[in-house]
Amino acid sequence: MLRALAISRNALPSCIPNPPVGCVLVKENDIVAEGFTQSIGGNHAEVQALNNYEGSMEGVTAYVTLEPCSFIGRTPACAETLVSSGIKQVVVALLDPDPRNSGQGIDILRKAGIDIEIGLCAQQVEDFLTPYLGHS
Repeated sequence: MLRALAISRNALPSCIPNPPVGCVLVKENDIVAEGFTQSIGGNHAEVQALNNYEGSMEGVTAYVTLEPCSFIGRTPACAETLVSSGIKQVVVALLDPDPRNSGQGIDILRKAGIDIEIGLCAQQVEDFLTPYLGHS
């Protein structure tokens, strides 16, 4: 998760008003792909990481600094994209306080049978992300 936090900084400043999110895909304890939020209308971190990975999703875990979005805006819903990817485990540092999401991304993942862990490195991610939340 700390790697996802580190690469999320690469999203700035072009991702604004979206929050700078990072996503790392890990398989057998190795990072196999990374992504961060692109400029407005571009891919979110999860989609970027998935696009940067080729291979089976068997045994892949996504580490994401912020809850995957559940709504369609300028981009498709990241929670639905993760479900369609076939991933079976997602670790999220923070729930998204945006009322359009706020737990709904997690619900989509859980209903699809994806194993969810919430809160890994939450304080470090919150310290970085707080100024960027609630502005999109």
